Amino acid sequence: MSFLTIDSIKARTFDAIVIGSGISGGWAAKELTEKGLRTLVLERGRDVKHVTDYPTTMMQPWEFQHAGQLSKAYRDANPVASRCYANREDASHFFVKDADHPYIQEKPFDWIRGYQVGGKSLMWARGTQRWSQYDFEGPARDGFAVEWPIGYADLAPWYSHVEKFAGISGNKDGLPQLPDGEFLPPHEQSCVEKHFSDQMAQHYNGTRPVIIGRCAHLTQPKAIHLAQGRGQCQNRSLCQRGCPYGGYFSSNSSTLPWAAKTGRLTLQPDSVVHSIIFDDTKNKATGVRVIDATTKQMTEYYAKIIFVNAACLNSNLILLNSKSRRFPNGLGNDNGLLGKYMAFHNFRTTISAEHEGFRDTTTDGIRPNGSYIPRFRNVQKQETDFLRGYAAGFGSSRAMDIDTSGLGDDLKNSLMQPKYGNWRVSSHMMGETIPKETNYVALDSALTDAWGIPQLRVSVAYDDNDEKMIRDFHEQMTEMLTVSGFKNIQTHDKPDKAPGLDIHEMGGVRMGKDPKTSLLNKWNQFHSCKNVFVTDGACMTSTSTQNPSLTFMALTARAANHAVSELKRKAL
Repeated sequence: MSFLTIDSIKARTFDAIVIGSGISGGWAAKELTEKGLRTLVLERGRDVKHVTDYPTTMMQPWEFQHAGQLSKAYRDANPVASRCYANREDASHFFVKDADHPYIQEKPFDWIRGYQVGGKSLMWARGTQRWSQYDFEGPARDGFAVEWPIGYADLAPWYSHVEKFAGISGNKDGLPQLPDGEFLPPHEQSCVEKHFSDQMAQHYNGTRPVIIGRCAHLTQPKAIHLAQGRGQCQNRSLCQRGCPYGGYFSSNSSTLPWAAKTGRLTLQPDSVVHSIIFDDTKNKATGVRVIDATTKQMTEYYAKIIFVNAACLNSNLILLNSKSRRFPNGLGNDNGLLGKYMAFHNFRTTISAEHEGFRDTTTDGIRPNGSYIPRFRNVQKQETDFLRGYAAGFGSSRAMDIDTSGLGDDLKNSLMQPKYGNWRVSSHMMGETIPKETNYVALDSALTDAWGIPQLRVSVAYDDNDEKMIRDFHEQMTEMLTVSGFKNIQTHDKPDKAPGLDIHEMGGVRMGKDPKTSLLNKWNQFHSCKNVFVTDGACMTSTSTQNPSLTFMALTARAANHAVSELKRKAL
């Protein structure tokens, strides 16, 4: 019988365990397996295979029962999930239903989740901008949050590493606040976006650039992308369905299949991670406890190193639930900061306008990308009455006026001959929130989920700094649109829109130089448990204004290569 036990433990022992299969988990799997490590990837949701498990990807509009819209029944049953911009009838199967995975909102928070192999990499917005040195210096400059233990120079080669493999479309703009990357050909700005860009250059001396967005789309695949089995982006803009061409980057089309080709990947869906096992005698983590999503049976798996990539809030939950004699308040939580200093991006407000020119053009077709306005407030020094700053998306379309008043042939003729109105533009703010101790997540002491794991309590809210930033966005964008000749400028704010819908939550397990004020070191290792790495949004010390996924990828690749190096010299 003892031999059976030994064989069972051996079968459940790996070189590395990765918790989560989304954007950062997929990268951990790729890097670790490529470097020779037998790696177990645990995913709490169902399996989703590239192409074959995208059921709606080739459906036509008339094939959807509700014309692509979510039904009233679905919206009533899922008030949180249904608020997400990408959750439509063609993609609702990729979104967690509210009742299936409850959590406690101490303050209103819309937690958007995708529990399946690939996670939210299947339906993300695909914006990919590098941080600059100014972004890493922000906390040290204004004294909010703690100083980053790394700078741009530390991450720059890893940005290049992941950009080349993932495939990033963009233009080399030469902006110090938004470093250039390894780009595929950019998408094209519309005539109105180009006009706005030209006007900003003229009126603001280049200090407020409007550029084409940088995004994870294969506008012109290279050999490395073809080797992944991916093809050129078709500009369908149906990305939330899953792309059968592999035209945009996802774990399913890219990193996970690449890791599988090494023969060293074990991908295990339907595996709900309960906690990380810490061995007090060895003074390190030795594995994870996993509950089968269906049978509810618990199994332990073992490894030399563990990467936590369950997505920010779930990573915090797992770590808080990883209690031992050494860590009674959660793994690595000697200073009591685990789950605290959460931050996010503020997408609460927008602005719209019209332009009466360019009436000889409509659009140049569908484009899965828009223009982007990099942060121009408080970049190098403090200039305003609020801390940090905001970036903004900027898009355009030609308004269409269709006469639907007739009947029969008259109606048909009207539908076939639409009249074009003015060009319309809109911009959304992506504001950086300040990490604060009062923004936190914690385990509930009584309520559990279907697997017996404590539910997460979320207490995250806007503050006065966010309100000041919103007012400044309205003022600055109104001025910028006015000097560019736009009319009918209207600001739109939704004060009752809860944090969370930006899906850019970060923090709770922040990096830093001092173990007294942070949880992770410069390599994303716990200060007090060096063989556990956290490289998803939970590790972030501050949020800056860029879409965060590219930074998660770069941090993960960097940490994984460091982990392998440390294993080779037997330091872990």
